[in-house]
Amino acid sequence: MSQYILSIDNGTQSVRALLFDLHGNIVAKEQVHLEAYFSTHPGWAEHDAEDYWQAVCTACQRLWAQNAIAPSALKGVAVTTQRGTMINLDKDGKPLRAAITWLDQRRTDEVPPISPLWKMAFKLAGVAHTINYFRGEAEANWIKANQPEIWEKTAKYLMLSGYLNYRLCGSFIDSIGSQVGYLPFDYKRLKWAGRRDWKWQALAVKPESLPQLVAPASVMGQITAAAAAATGIPTGTPLLAAAADKACEVIGAGCMQPHIGCLSYGTTATINTTSTKYIEVTPLIPPYPAAVPGSYSTEVQIFRGYWMVNWFKEQFGHHEKRQAEQQGVLAEDLFDELVNAVPPGSMGLMLQPYWSPGIKVPGPEAKGAIIGFGDVHTRAHMYRAILEGLAYALREGKERIEKRSGVAITELRISGGGSQSDAAMQLTADIFGLPTSRPHVYETSGLGAAIDAAVGLGLYPDFASAVKAMTRIGKTFYPIAEHQKTYDALYKKVYQKMYTRLQPLYLDIQKITGYPRLD
Repeated sequence: MSQYILSIDNGTQSVRALLFDLHGNIVAKEQVHLEAYFSTHPGWAEHDAEDYWQAVCTACQRLWAQNAIAPSALKGVAVTTQRGTMINLDKDGKPLRAAITWLDQRRTDEVPPISPLWKMAFKLAGVAHTINYFRGEAEANWIKANQPEIWEKTAKYLMLSGYLNYRLCGSFIDSIGSQVGYLPFDYKRLKWAGRRDWKWQALAVKPESLPQLVAPASVMGQITAAAAAATGIPTGTPLLAAAADKACEVIGAGCMQPHIGCLSYGTTATINTTSTKYIEVTPLIPPYPAAVPGSYSTEVQIFRGYWMVNWFKEQFGHHEKRQAEQQGVLAEDLFDELVNAVPPGSMGLMLQPYWSPGIKVPGPEAKGAIIGFGDVHTRAHMYRAILEGLAYALREGKERIEKRSGVAITELRISGGGSQSDAAMQLTADIFGLPTSRPHVYETSGLGAAIDAAVGLGLYPDFASAVKAMTRIGKTFYPIAEHQKTYDALYKKVYQKMYTRLQPLYLDIQKITGYPRLD
């Protein structure tokens, strides 16, 4: 009898229930769309925690109803989720408030005090600003300062992954690979911080409110009777630890070696490599836990990366959407035509994709910019400039990873929604000057979770054999020499100078308008 693994992928826009066979093929899929967030205040982004669980239940129930595969063929379940979305539970395991999602931008100045010795150490090390930023951004500190009655009742403080694991197996347990956020986590040792670590002073979180952590591919428990009734997953099915969505994408795209760069063209655009060494690509910004035990993802992020692409489509892409409906074709094909109507370099239109500020590179004062406008430019030029700007920024990230790791990246794999665009794939290959491949399945985060489960269940002896058997390349795009030459010149002579030249203006904008806050 065939054996299958169920991956539950709770992203920002939807929840997917994905059934994989042991060759990495999707044999069944159901998707429940989500409202990304609701907001009762500018910059806030929240989502009802119970709604996440109900979407998981609906997706799973539809999965069994819409295909002939019996749930009894299921060998195990793994969960992968968006990162940094936090949920407060009371002593009975019930949500106390809406989840604060990773898109939330609230800050607080009312933070727990840290000892004078730590303050002095941070000042001498020149990292006081980074530490204060960390404290102000932490959701736990905001809740304690502004909703003390909620914080007082909080018995468990979980990431979305930990919450879904709890609903499925009844235990407060989570994967090391999912811990990306403002928590007292030791990224170097891949465990909760030691009791003397400064993070326990800087954050309102208490050790007893956090879940037990286990390595990816560990068995966390079994599906409870209550979860089985809600989802249709058989009672007793093993629940295995996976990792956060970006980490799962990396192994789902087959990027196990440090010379393979994994680009994610998702809501946040990233470039990642897998390393067994702890390497801070940006000083004081740790690498994140990988989906492989004892390994790290050397990640560089472009916040709201491919969100910019969706923004363009919503604001300026009505014609293509309407035309696609009339012709019965995919809107993506028409957007590719829009890109291909413009020459490489967008006739001098250059975009810096800092639509959301960073912590260090770029700095918190950074803003997005488009330069080089002329009367020849159309919305097609703007669309291509967005794609090119994101690729330039990720190339910059690639070069930082190479410099810090000492390992040259020689090939690329691309995951996420943007990977479905041939035009985006080709211009990425041209800008990086590297062969750029699309994995055989679009759902690489779900596949990465399935790989974790397959190894944990002993269906493969190790990650190397599981990745070899369950991942493969779909299509490879090679650099076009003429295009590469144009992009290389624009990248080195223009793009790499934009931030330095524009930073003083960003600082002036901040001083005049007060946005964004830099304290």
